[in-house]
Amino acid sequence: MDLLYILQTNFIPIILGLVTVILLWKNRRGQSHSYWPPGPAPIPLFGNLLQMDVKAPYKLYMKLSKKYGSVFTVWLGSTPVVVVSGYQAIKEAFVNQGEEFSGRANYPVIMTISQGYGVLVSSGKRWKDLRRISLMTLKNFGMGRRTIEQRIQEEAKFLIKAIHEYGDSVVNPKKMICNSIGNVISSIVFGHRFEYNDPMFQLIQKAVDDYFNVLSSPIGAMFNMFPRIVWWFPGKHHRMFAIINQAKDYMRAQAELRLKNLDTSDPQDLLEAFLIKMLEEKDDPNTEFCYDNMVMTAWNLFSAGTETTSSTLRQSFLMMMKYPSIQGKVQKEIDDVIGSKVPTVDDRVKMPYTDAVLHEVQRFMDLAPTSVPHKVIRDTEFHNYLIPKGTMVLPLFSSVLCDPELFQNPDEFDPENFLDENGRFKKNDGFLAFGLGKRACLGEALARMELFLFFTSLLQRFTFSGTQPPEEININPECASFGRMPCSYECYIKVRNVE
Repeated sequence: MDLLYILQTNFIPIILGLVTVILLWKNRRGQSHSYWPPGPAPIPLFGNLLQMDVKAPYKLYMKLSKKYGSVFTVWLGSTPVVVVSGYQAIKEAFVNQGEEFSGRANYPVIMTISQGYGVLVSSGKRWKDLRRISLMTLKNFGMGRRTIEQRIQEEAKFLIKAIHEYGDSVVNPKKMICNSIGNVISSIVFGHRFEYNDPMFQLIQKAVDDYFNVLSSPIGAMFNMFPRIVWWFPGKHHRMFAIINQAKDYMRAQAELRLKNLDTSDPQDLLEAFLIKMLEEKDDPNTEFCYDNMVMTAWNLFSAGTETTSSTLRQSFLMMMKYPSIQGKVQKEIDDVIGSKVPTVDDRVKMPYTDAVLHEVQRFMDLAPTSVPHKVIRDTEFHNYLIPKGTMVLPLFSSVLCDPELFQNPDEFDPENFLDENGRFKKNDGFLAFGLGKRACLGEALARMELFLFFTSLLQRFTFSGTQPPEEININPECASFGRMPCSYECYIKVRNVE
């Protein structure tokens, strides 16, 4: 008995069954979510997916915000998602009602890797405990001490040396920049840097690269919609899961080696700090300090910390190629303030134009239009709507970063957005490149330090120019389902004469 025969002989029952499923689905939706924010009518099973570009869903959200206002609902398949748009509404949700909106909703790709462990994907007590130790470690070994500044300065020297080796040749700077940022994270997680050709360092770097390649690919988008089905498909997602598991195994092995000679009074890196907490709370049945959380938190720092910062740096140099006059102004400020000495963090306050350029790169790039998804941790009333516990919530940061009421000519690259009439740097509440509220980027201070020191160190010694005229250079980031990444490019990196 073949499929065609079954369809022919059971046509009417099949149609009636489908109609019944659709009616039940619509009835369930109408009864359960009558107090939810408005939004476009979903199609059964697909929701609003057929209306959006899955590689750039934020574009649909921007259109819907103009129609439905600052709070609306979209359906990703059968999953309802509340989108919050505009600075005021985002602030009200993630600052004024920060606790209610502090949960973390997760995509299946991320959950398959993490199994719910790690600071990025967790909520409640687990998230608070892991965020606390992560911030403590970043403060002790990263954000708050001169040691990390020295490590970034050291890594900048290795990057400069690597660029010199290319001479006058055309170069794609992506791998060199990723290696440099990856080594900064390595110094925090492992307490030391790697040689760029170290096999385990290259494995971790490839794991990060494969991770974002899958997230930005059609197979990644399909996996996030239909994980149980796509899991059985062959493809690069399986290779990605495998290499990430290898990277995680290496991190755990490094932790176990440290445990043998651990000095509990003087931790040298994230792994040792975590091991000390594990020993302190080993008799607590509710402790969140275990190997699984340690390894995934370390992976979170690598995956989130490497790709975002390296992508921003690559976009920064692309903008300098597009706008040589801006590059020239930055280099003049570097020459006037820093001269030939090694750039330091303290130089930043004396360099308002360079600071404004870096801020404008991040605003224009709009790396994470909707950030990592949140969820409400309890039934929450917001803007006179009732959002049920566990609902996914997306902050539409794009609506703020391109708001003409906050930024002049928001569709253009203009460092003047962050300068006052006297040329001094001015803050702008609409600068949400690192998020807002309780789940704002925990590595923000580290990333700011990296961006400034690498950017100034390279422009102090080199001038970036394109392989084509500036007017032909494409600076628009490429859309991926999770964010916007700089387009791949090759360039000339020419040595400057620094006296």
